[in-house]
Amino acid sequence: MKNTVFTGVATALVTPMNANGVDYDAFGRLIEWQIEEGINALVIAGTSGEGSTLSDEEHREVLRFSVEKVAGRVPVIAGTGSNDTAYAIDLTKFASEIGCDAMLLVTPYYNKATQRGLIESFRAIADASTKPCILYNVPSRTGCNLTPASCAILAEHPNIVGIKEASGNISQIAEIAALTKGEFDIYSGNDDQIVPLMSLGGKGVISVVSNILPKKTVELCDKFFAGDLEGSRAIQLDLLPLINSLFCEVNPIPAKAAVAAIGFGENYVRLPLTTMEPENEAKMRELMREQGLDV
Repeated sequence: MKNTVFTGVATALVTPMNANGVDYDAFGRLIEWQIEEGINALVIAGTSGEGSTLSDEEHREVLRFSVEKVAGRVPVIAGTGSNDTAYAIDLTKFASEIGCDAMLLVTPYYNKATQRGLIESFRAIADASTKPCILYNVPSRTGCNLTPASCAILAEHPNIVGIKEASGNISQIAEIAALTKGEFDIYSGNDDQIVPLMSLGGKGVISVVSNILPKKTVELCDKFFAGDLEGSRAIQLDLLPLINSLFCEVNPIPAKAAVAAIGFGENYVRLPLTTMEPENEAKMRELMREQGLDV
């Protein structure tokens, strides 16, 4: 049995920015607060972290800063996937060398590779990594779907330990679980499906809502794993309006606005993203207040 990177909640952490670049003061405070609130792991420079618009130098510095700031207190999972396999290999090697605990590898976007291409690409990246790799399937953003059969093949690789499943297709997730027989960790990539996915044997969630409610998201998972299914389900449903609000515009536009609203940096995103529409932000803030946040 392969080692599990984390159980529970990993925050897909936003990267605070301003017109001058990454706001490391706000980023450091956000990391500290997440750990203080009991988060189980942190994903750095993924979709929510605007990894696709970080320069190569920024991407590497954000990873290095995070490893140094976290200092081993929780796993640091580096977003090192790319539609360029050679670049992903190079970035994965770097992240391994500086002490990241695991890699998150998104399916190649725009290229729309075949299943054979996906398998060969992920194998090549995993071969280059000295740390465990978690695949990331999000066809709504990448234009391609990693099938359960491909997951079963990739699960045989010693460095490929799990998947962040954000297809939204519960039937597909169930098939992955059935084919991999508990030898492949499955994490929800959708905050509105945490409980359903864990009911199929999932290990937790790589979460957006935990950017602003880490403790409550962890509580949702903790209750489930402790056998309090009713309590876990109640939190899932209570969070649903806010989760929907966080995805009313493309992620991480609302997440960045929400994190800024609770005091971690500016509401600044890089083009082609733009800041949240005022009416949407007003509704989101009201839902945040209902969850006890001071905004």
